[in-house]
Amino acid sequence: MTGSSQRDFTLDPADSERLANLAGPFDSHLRQIEMRLGVEIANRGNVFRVSGRDEEVVAQAEKLLRGLYEEAAIETLDTHAINVRLSRANLERAAEDFAPQEVAVKVKRGTVRGRGVNQAKYLHAIATHDINFGIGPAGTGKTFLAVAMAVEALNESKVQRLVLVRPAVEAGEKLGFLPGDLAQKVDPYLRPLYDALYEMLGVEKVIKLLEKSVIEIAPLAYMRGRTLNDAFVILDEAQNTTIEQMKMFLTRLGFGSTAVVTGDLTQIDLPRNMKSGLRDAVEVLRDVDGVSFTFFESRDVVRHPVVARVVSAYDRRDAQDAETGPA
Repeated sequence: MTGSSQRDFTLDPADSERLANLAGPFDSHLRQIEMRLGVEIANRGNVFRVSGRDEEVVAQAEKLLRGLYEEAAIETLDTHAINVRLSRANLERAAEDFAPQEVAVKVKRGTVRGRGVNQAKYLHAIATHDINFGIGPAGTGKTFLAVAMAVEALNESKVQRLVLVRPAVEAGEKLGFLPGDLAQKVDPYLRPLYDALYEMLGVEKVIKLLEKSVIEIAPLAYMRGRTLNDAFVILDEAQNTTIEQMKMFLTRLGFGSTAVVTGDLTQIDLPRNMKSGLRDAVEVLRDVDGVSFTFFESRDVVRHPVVARVVSAYDRRDAQDAETGPA
């Protein structure tokens, strides 16, 4: 990125331990600040340079780094501490149309990158927000990319566990009529999450991590009463949650955790008189700091080309019905 504003400064006194504490493992704290503010940070020892498009944001970044350097003398900084300082100072990027920095996710299958603008924005949002919504039709990569980010966070020890959640049965999680024990009843509804994990980590590793409870896959009802710290939590098929279930899920989030909620508002299977918790969340949380929304369209579908055409055809019919009423 070529910045239009640049500030050079020195953090005194020079102290290698404080600098390492400020920068984080492999400069992860500096990268976290870059992603959140849309700036670039370079340093040689205790001499720093911050570059960006907005002069005010660059100045804020310098002030933040100076403050963190002072704290680094008496406190061990971590990802959560950096995020708290950013939120406390109400620091965000200056403009919403700022081009997102590319997020490359390293997993077993190689490196995953966003295909197209919306996927790139989605990955960037997950990297820089605590609660994230990915909303759109099937095949747009909502769940796959969220799982990729979760696996990378686990591999890099940013979180201690992954919790993958779905409404077990579309209209209210009524499992009693299904044959088998709980696992046999729930597994068919969670299969897409298993498939994504197998592709990211390999079957054997997934089985081991499940046995150790490092990865937990559960129906939404089992989240009630819990607080999830240092976890990456994904709620899939969220269009089939009630308002109460969505509120319950979002309030499970603890310190050091990230949540991603995915769903398709055109595929709601709840009773007609029951409002989707996902639709309600879009209305209630749209302007809440720390919460991001990425809306995918049929053009973002990355499956077989005919899938995008099928989605578009249904969208056109739904738009026509909204104007004239169903035939």
